[in-house]
Amino acid sequence: MNNEKLDELIRLVRVIDMRTRFPVQGQVAGIHHSLYKGQGIEFSDIREYIPGDDIRSIDWKVTARYGKPYVKEFTEERDQTHYFVVDLSGSGLFGDMISKQRLILEIIATLLFSALRDNDRCGLVIVTDSVEVSIPARPGRKHITHLLTTLLSHKPVSKGSDMRPALVYLAQKLRRSCSVILLSDFIVPDFTRELRQVRRHHDVIAIRVADSHEIRLPDVGLIELEDAETGEQILVDTGDPSFQKNYTAAVQEAEDEIQSRFMRHNVPYCTIMTHETCHVSLARFFLHKKIAGRI
Repeated sequence: MNNEKLDELIRLVRVIDMRTRFPVQGQVAGIHHSLYKGQGIEFSDIREYIPGDDIRSIDWKVTARYGKPYVKEFTEERDQTHYFVVDLSGSGLFGDMISKQRLILEIIATLLFSALRDNDRCGLVIVTDSVEVSIPARPGRKHITHLLTTLLSHKPVSKGSDMRPALVYLAQKLRRSCSVILLSDFIVPDFTRELRQVRRHHDVIAIRVADSHEIRLPDVGLIELEDAETGEQILVDTGDPSFQKNYTAAVQEAEDEIQSRFMRHNVPYCTIMTHETCHVSLARFFLHKKIAGRI
């Protein structure tokens, strides 16, 4: 890559950093913290003493006030490791306002800079129908810039889409528990078995990107649709009520299958549309995930 092209990419990364700097300082910050009870670094709560609790954690002032023992709880924040699995298959080029690949870039930039502010380690796996890029997890701004630059500059070798190679790769490679964030439109072959293997030892989050025109085709008469991954073309009449009904039913069936797959393995899942502001959707998703985890 020539220096001019590299400078252009770095400028774009800086723009993304500035655009996401303020949103991530709110609800999105801390994308996947684990809470550890014990002698931590930050006071969390006070509760009644339970036999077996460390007597050093007893709050003697509260105990004297209520006449029965109470203990302090602490939240210990430990640096986390996140692996981002990014689907750059041909279907990601589709989009009405912006492409799905562009939305994926904005999402991952938001999450990467959030992780940076928590000093977390981040790694990257780029997948089409095979693993095309793998970068080990490391902390630091220079490394985050490297990950984003790699994403911006990578030209996929294949247009195909398959999450299985990436999940098999991570199941074999990762030795310590970490979080795996999947970013894709999930228009892929069934990867239930591979997801189960990764989920056995790691936390998994799935973020689906989609475009409204994929979910509901506008009535524009006869159009030629082309599969971005296979190149197959088909002529359809978008004004035909039976076509619209069958298309809507097929889309809903695919969506139900995706949701069911993740629900069966207790994987938090959300869909973000290309016309949405991604950091708002992410904040809503992670806030809901945080609340749900307490129930």
